[in-house]
Amino acid sequence: MSSSIDFWFSVGSTYTYLSVMRLEAVERQSQVKFRWRPFDVRAIMIEMDNLPFTHKPIKARYMWRDIERRAKTHGLPWSGIPPYPIKYLPFATRIALVGAKEGWCAQYVKAAYQRWFINGHDPSIEPDLSGALEDIGQNPQRVIAIASSEETKAALTSETDSARALGIFGSPTIVSDGEIFWGDDRIEDAIQWHRHLT
Repeated sequence: MSSSIDFWFSVGSTYTYLSVMRLEAVERQSQVKFRWRPFDVRAIMIEMDNLPFTHKPIKARYMWRDIERRAKTHGLPWSGIPPYPIKYLPFATRIALVGAKEGWCAQYVKAAYQRWFINGHDPSIEPDLSGALEDIGQNPQRVIAIASSEETKAALTSETDSARALGIFGSPTIVSDGEIFWGDDRIEDAIQWHRHLT
C-alpha cells in the first residue's frame, strides 16, 4: 500500500481553499504525506448536471458562511466573499498539473488561493495568473506556454478520467487505497483510515 494519500482538487473549488492552506501543517502533525492530484472538477460536475451554487442564492450564502466559519476554526484568513466562479478553472488547474510534474504544485496552488480568497482577485486571469507564478519564483511565460500545450490539455483530461473512474465527483477529495473522502472536513477521517490500513 502507498505511504501517501492522494489529494484530488481543482483550482477554483471554494472549499479547497481550506484544505490547500492547511495541508502542509496537517502533514507535519500527522506524518502522512499527501500527493497533489489536479483534475477538472467542473467537467465532472457539468456531466452530472451538478453545479451546486449556480443560481442557488440560499445555498451559496450558506456555503460562504460555512467557509468563513471553517476558516476561523482553522486559523485561516478570511477577507470576505471572493469573485466566483473563477473564469478559467481548467487553465489554472493545468498550471497546477505542470507544477505537480515539476515539484512546485502545492506552492503555486497556495499562491493562487492567496490571491483569490485573501486579495479578492480571480487567479485564472491576468495579472494574478502570472502573479501567482512569480510569487513562487516561476517564469510565467514558460509555465503558461507549457500549460497551453496540447500535451498538458491531454494530461488534464487523463487525470480527470482517472478521478472519474475512482468515483470522485467534487473537490477536494482525499483517496486512500481506493476509498474516497469528499470535502475538507473529511481529511482527518481519511488520515485515520489510512493509518488503519498501514
